[in-house]
Amino acid sequence: MSTSKNLIKFATALLCLAFNNSYAQQKQNNLYSAGHAGAFIGGLYDVYFPYSEVLQHGDFGLGAPELLDGELMIFKGVPYKTQYTGKTTAIKSGTTPYAIACFFKAGKTIKPGRTLNKETLFKYIDSVTANTNGLYAIHVSGKFGYIRTRAFPPVEKPYRPLSELLSNQRFFEFREIKGDLIGFRVPDYMEGPFIKGYHFHFLSDAKDAGGHIIDLIANDVTIEINELTGYTMDLPQTESFKNFDFKKDMKEAVKSVENGKKD
Repeated sequence: MSTSKNLIKFATALLCLAFNNSYAQQKQNNLYSAGHAGAFIGGLYDVYFPYSEVLQHGDFGLGAPELLDGELMIFKGVPYKTQYTGKTTAIKSGTTPYAIACFFKAGKTIKPGRTLNKETLFKYIDSVTANTNGLYAIHVSGKFGYIRTRAFPPVEKPYRPLSELLSNQRFFEFREIKGDLIGFRVPDYMEGPFIKGYHFHFLSDAKDAGGHIIDLIANDVTIEINELTGYTMDLPQTESFKNFDFKKDMKEAVKSVENGKKD
């Protein structure tokens, strides 16, 4: 009888180990979204997701702080925010209306060996990623000849969509600066819940400057690429989300927010 019980315990332990390993592997290659990108850009800035919860799903990511108070970067497990004043600080606690994160593990590391602007950097990454429909986390680190970022000031109700707040943006320019680009390339078929294409935020080496990337010149950088195999999403359980109009075409609004201007 005791032998049977031991065998059952051993088999149960093996099953638990296999499940835990599978779950850990899934989280390792998973993009987690706290919130819905389209709804956030559409004006849903109410605080909802604790940073402590987001960090359970990733140590590398980006998003927005409470009430749109600046831009959010998550790097090596630490959240930072760059406010509209330019002040950049580590965040010890709080919540976010929208953030995406993963546990970053580079599968490919490349040094371009030449100067790249934003457009040629994206084209270069395209050339070294074989999967057109792949989902990628991308870390670019090193020396930048020029960086231009932005951050929004905090908002008050009644909230307006981000595309209507572009005149409130504050821009920051840095020259000959070392730092990290924290970003993702999301395929077209994920548009709506996520922001398709490239999306990067910057964090300086000194951790005293950052923001959403508007423009850049990369002089001497290393590119690390982590291909992800899936995603999960937590949705805000608020009345504003439940009543949000997802039938609206937000492509132009998203594009203007990403570029920091309307075409």
